Amino acid sequence: MTTVDLPLLPLGRGTDPDTERGVECPGDLPPASDPSLVERARAAKEKLGERVFVLGHHYQRDEVIQFADVTGDSFKLAKDAAARPDAEYIVFCGVHFMAESADILTTDAQQVVLPDLAAGCSMADMAALSQVEAAWDALSAAGVAEHVVPVTYMNSSADIKAFCGRNGGVVCTSSNAETALRWAFDQKDDAKVLFLPDQHLGRNTAVLQLGYSLDECVVWNPHRPNGGLTQEQIDGARMILWQGHCSVHGRFSEDVLDELRAKDPELKVIVHPECKHEVVTRADMVGSTEFIIKVIEDAEPGTHWAIGTELNLVKRLADSRPDLSISFLDRNVCYCSTMNRIDLPHLVWALESLVDGVVVNRIEVDDRTEAEAKVALDRMLALPGTGAVRG
Repeated sequence: MTTVDLPLLPLGRGTDPDTERGVECPGDLPPASDPSLVERARAAKEKLGERVFVLGHHYQRDEVIQFADVTGDSFKLAKDAAARPDAEYIVFCGVHFMAESADILTTDAQQVVLPDLAAGCSMADMAALSQVEAAWDALSAAGVAEHVVPVTYMNSSADIKAFCGRNGGVVCTSSNAETALRWAFDQKDDAKVLFLPDQHLGRNTAVLQLGYSLDECVVWNPHRPNGGLTQEQIDGARMILWQGHCSVHGRFSEDVLDELRAKDPELKVIVHPECKHEVVTRADMVGSTEFIIKVIEDAEPGTHWAIGTELNLVKRLADSRPDLSISFLDRNVCYCSTMNRIDLPHLVWALESLVDGVVVNRIEVDDRTEAEAKVALDRMLALPGTGAVRG
């Protein structure tokens, strides 16, 4: 991967006081696992044959991705799993909320396995059901709940999706957030949206695609009474944004972006909408993971790019297009520490256990939560088309 001349802190060396929750740099990305593990994974997968279907999220390590039957973002992978009803086992190389979504969308006969149960998501963890229910009660006490439609990002737990399902809300992805928000605002007179759990995706979509002002977007802090908001702020808000963020995308800063542009006038910047508003408004393009991949695949040879998304994907894109100059939009070269908990040893253990007839780390969503979450997911699936992305 090539970069412009910007001082970097090598992985695991140096510190950054602005590092956000959930991101650590314990050392260099590990090299490909030893050949015996590669052969064991291959042998176990061959023994299982069509009984197993392995899903690999774009942010996974290369050593894991090589064994994925399909790759994609979280919702695409859940749909891919649902399209394979004959697969007895779904091994999801991603994080916990993704495996939950796969369990919701697959049949009762299928079993979803997450190779490492510690592979969570700091963003999803920032919105606990008890906190969201307390916020709903507070909005009721403020006299506005009857006007509020909850919208949750796919990157949320099953019980938060279920909360939206039973309260007239919907799920969205980074690709269709605009469409989902337009749907939500059409549901009630003087509608307000409670957007969970990523404040940045909600703000960027509302301001840049729906035309709301920053003043109409307020942030609900679950650790403060009434979310830290006054009655006037609640009354005037159109978007009530949960105080959550992606610990990777939240790291990218406008200062680094400006510095990169100053050093390379030909640079084009493309970022994910989970990035801060100040970063998104300075970028040339913003869109979902799949959008970013497509743009780089179609880029003209010799063009210069800085990409604001997870490091494993950026490195994979750089390796696939050596004719481009691709840099990572951060001084600290870090990866998603929770996503990277899925490594080859865990995958081999999960596959070999299945060969032995033992299902480890099964992800099961209880029947009520599944039914209510599916209501919100089905509302999303019924939305027309997908939301446009800038760029």
